[in-house]
Amino acid sequence: MGSKDVKVLNFWVSPFGKRVEWALKLKGVEYEYIEEDISNKSNLLLELNPVYKKVPVLVHGNKAIAESFVILEYIDETWKQYPLMPHDPYERAHARFWATSAQQKLGKEGSWTALIKSGEEKEKALNTASEVLEKLEEEIKGKKFFGGDNIGYLDIALGWISYIIPIWEEVGSIQIIDRLKLPAINEWMTNFLNHPVVKDSLPPRDKALDYYHLSVKKHTPN
Repeated sequence: MGSKDVKVLNFWVSPFGKRVEWALKLKGVEYEYIEEDISNKSNLLLELNPVYKKVPVLVHGNKAIAESFVILEYIDETWKQYPLMPHDPYERAHARFWATSAQQKLGKEGSWTALIKSGEEKEKALNTASEVLEKLEEEIKGKKFFGGDNIGYLDIALGWISYIIPIWEEVGSIQIIDRLKLPAINEWMTNFLNHPVVKDSLPPRDKALDYYHLSVKKHTPN
């Protein structure tokens, strides 16, 4: 299937959109990339995702699919090569649980809140992030990837940890991931970032640092 049949609407630094791009690349599916300006959303984005009005959106033929986790499962069920989801139903449920839990608890309630808050709120957020990371450390121990020997659904879902959290740590002068206490997570991050599909598609670090510096300023009081 050619790139004319598959399109991805995304914003260059969006970790949610990167999930979609990585999944398509791993499966060898060609696609057309359409960059969105999230501060000035296009009519196309509003038409394709009228409910959330957010990226990413996958367009496959005349069908539009929104929300990155939903898109990942659609991709996996549509293109059977290089399966992303585990075959076992329990393992699939387990992967979905950690994908959504980490996004909420480690991302929104943990790392991001620690970045934009201070005092007790910051400490509470860092503790929340630490608790999730400790549990993920147990999940990844003894494995190269969460998917085993190859990158799978949960690796893609958690991939933002490997490059976004280090940027947030630098922006906020905070430590979210203790590399010494979380050696398995640290090794997984290295393995993930060194995978050719990931390595060749990361947003420019300096540009991302500038973006998040500005983003934090917008979310913090003067």
